[in-house]
Amino acid sequence: MRSRFHRYVLAALAAAASTLLLCTHSSAIAPIRSNTALPVLDPDFLWGVASSGFQSEGHAPDSNWTRYIANSGADELHDSVDFYDRYAADIDSAAALGVKVFRIGIEWARVQPAPGAWDAAAFGFYDAVIAKIVQAGMRPMITLDHWVYPGWAADRGGWGNPGMVGDWLANMRTVVDRYASRNPLWVTVNEPVAYIVHETRRGAANADEMLDRVTQAHNAIYDYIHRIQPGAQVTSNVGYVAGSEAQVNGGLIDRIADRLDYVGVDYYSAYDPVQSLLSSITRAVGSAMPELPGQRIWELPVRTEGIYYALQYYSRRFPNKPLYVVENGMATENGMPRADGYTRSDHLRDTIYWIQRAVADGMNVIGYNYWSLTDNYEWGSYTPRFGLYTVDVRTDPTLTRRPTDAVGTYTQIIAAGGLPADYRPTRGPAICVLVDPPASCLTPVANP
Repeated sequence: MRSRFHRYVLAALAAAASTLLLCTHSSAIAPIRSNTALPVLDPDFLWGVASSGFQSEGHAPDSNWTRYIANSGADELHDSVDFYDRYAADIDSAAALGVKVFRIGIEWARVQPAPGAWDAAAFGFYDAVIAKIVQAGMRPMITLDHWVYPGWAADRGGWGNPGMVGDWLANMRTVVDRYASRNPLWVTVNEPVAYIVHETRRGAANADEMLDRVTQAHNAIYDYIHRIQPGAQVTSNVGYVAGSEAQVNGGLIDRIADRLDYVGVDYYSAYDPVQSLLSSITRAVGSAMPELPGQRIWELPVRTEGIYYALQYYSRRFPNKPLYVVENGMATENGMPRADGYTRSDHLRDTIYWIQRAVADGMNVIGYNYWSLTDNYEWGSYTPRFGLYTVDVRTDPTLTRRPTDAVGTYTQIIAAGGLPADYRPTRGPAICVLVDPPASCLTPVANP
């Protein structure tokens, strides 16, 4: 076993070294400097905010995730930020920002508490939420599956059950029938590869089988949506992985490429050579090596120029499809200032700068959602805070929404159609190997 471990370590080190060598040799490449003034974004650009049903609604019914929480050392869910009872005020807060899109999820576990049985009161709740979004002048973006399914589906084996796709489609077709007339943007499955990782670690899923079934589900519901809502815009958003996007999400994208009306991209953090190396070793060695502690989510490297490369990657992969940043934001630890000093406002402005640069360089970016409107339950913990409005779930029984500095910033950005032509990021681009190699080294971009 010792020699096997050494072989894997050496292979991983060789892979990391080749990336570093490539980036070292490419360091002399002149960075691309845009000759075009930072453009005002089109009046039809879709500014938005994002949320997730399970993470924010509270009053959660039995599901795979309520069971995962009960069987782990995770924070108790309680009623999260209680979007269920406070949705009207939250939607008003979003409308006050000036956004055009409000992303929600329709929780399968809520609307179908038993096989073949749909809950009229649960659908009534979502009827009211969507009506409020439309009345407030926004377009709903509806996520059909944000990693949560009913307890009865878990009892059948979850995504390890060959019948899961049929059960999934029975519910999702019912949801589509009910809400297609509202002309939503559709997200079929949120970050499928991350979903698969969660289910193989916590549930009964096999990764290869689940990938097959999730792609079957996406492709089938895509076709159904287009039958019911001609001209619909449908995607499955990917969680972009800097430095290894093709390896991580490529297999999924290849299987659903013909059934994406727009490319949904979630972007949060940059490439980390050390963590990438450790992950490579762990994947190679498997059970021969104990799981190593990773960085906490608020410690992941934040380099806003990375969103340019994410958009560049998919603009090249799909030159004729529009791009939409379905999720982007920055985590803090319990709302405290970050160790790197980055504020939520600076991060937001710098990110929008690079989106405008992408547009100036010919990328067809049609929308941007901030994750998230309020803090919420981050899959086991209330410690990571992403919200434009912060909520102290653990300590504040009133669940008061307190605006962060980014509320005013986002409102100003939206009203102006972006940042002024002379804006420059608060931080210059990082060394290319720390952003999104090899692209960030072979075709680097720089501030004008």
